[in-house]
Amino acid sequence: MEHSAKFDKVKGYYDRGLWNKARVANAVVKEWITPAEYEEITGEPYTA
Repeated sequence: MEHSAKFDKVKGYYDRGLWNKARVANAVVKEWITPAEYEEITGEPYTA
């Protein structure tokens, strides 16, 4: 599966504890990542 252009950046921020789940969800709103990628990063389903 190919990821969105900013997936690695968002995942890196989350994995290092720089971003919480709300910030990752905001990346979905901004269309930086997809809802499926949100779930892949956080382990939880995305809810709008």
